[in-house]
Amino acid sequence: MNNSINHATISSEEIIRPTRLEIDLKILTENFRMIKERVDPAQIMPILKANAYGHGLVRIAQLMQELKADCIGVAVLEEGILLREQGITIPILVLGGIWGNQIPHFLKHDLSITASSVGKLIQIDEIAGQMKRKAKVHLKIDTGLERIGVHFYSAEKLLEATLKCNNVIIEGIFSHFANSDSLDMSYTHLQFERFMNVLRFYEKRSLKIPIRHISKSGSILQMPEANLDMVRPGILLYGVYPSLEIPHTVRVKPASTWKSLVVYFKVIKANFPVGYGSTWQSDHDVRAVTVPVGYGDGYFRSMSHKAEVLIGGKRYPVIGRISMDQIVVNIENDSAFNGDEVVLFGRDRSENITVEELAEWAGTIPYEILTNINTRVPRVYLD
Repeated sequence: MNNSINHATISSEEIIRPTRLEIDLKILTENFRMIKERVDPAQIMPILKANAYGHGLVRIAQLMQELKADCIGVAVLEEGILLREQGITIPILVLGGIWGNQIPHFLKHDLSITASSVGKLIQIDEIAGQMKRKAKVHLKIDTGLERIGVHFYSAEKLLEATLKCNNVIIEGIFSHFANSDSLDMSYTHLQFERFMNVLRFYEKRSLKIPIRHISKSGSILQMPEANLDMVRPGILLYGVYPSLEIPHTVRVKPASTWKSLVVYFKVIKANFPVGYGSTWQSDHDVRAVTVPVGYGDGYFRSMSHKAEVLIGGKRYPVIGRISMDQIVVNIENDSAFNGDEVVLFGRDRSENITVEELAEWAGTIPYEILTNINTRVPRVYLD
């Protein structure tokens, strides 16, 4: 077992903070293999943006390299540079938009660049020429998400421009689905059709087609024809389904468990309010414990009066408003002691609190729950 705080590794004996996120690398490995089996022979680009969905960017990248992932996808340049500095050597694609002054850093660190317009492509080509290097590029086609990328109906101009570039290697061409985690796949099929129409540019000219990728977690589960040459699993890799309503055709398990410890026990007398705003009180005496986690850790304040935790395999409600660093849990007439384990999400004996439940209590989506777990929460890796 080891622990990572802001990419520094310490032993489990040195952990002094009781609140921690445990990541089971064996489960993560099995999830990767289940996805690989589902999409074979397509390549896999695990998406490790936002600190690997809260699981720790560097350690998860190391695992993906050990598992021989074909490449890694991140969102911003700094994530890619950090991985290179930490010894990650497999291809890394930065999926987000770029500024011109970032291009030299892509080339210096051997990172693949997303070219989302003719202007950006020309700029990449010119700077690569000045540096006497070859830039590795993936072309971004907007098929209906309206974020970045050249529109599908204007894409031919971008593809034609690539033929005039002397310092660019076109590694891939990709798009991104807007609704692939929905049961209604009509718009997803429309986007896929638009993307395939763009790709006919290469067939018409008898040109080699770059690596084609458009499929993410939702479409991996329910649209195998979109796998093409490579897929980009995100939240599915970490064992959380992008939606509960779509078919779970790949059996994955949650790779992380968010835990803390009881640090204080008390009896709260009847009619004594709890927490900021005095929003909760009981008409009878109750036993309660304090747990050192709060919205400063990513335990959303909006879950106040809704959230539950597990202590000794049993559910108990969080009472009063969730504060920045602490919550209070009502255990009624039960017993708990300082140092007892508290599960915020994950399994404890026969009970389980899911990331999806926290998302429902917070009025958000599972993605936001995972990516908002603050870096002050130590990541503990179970090998």
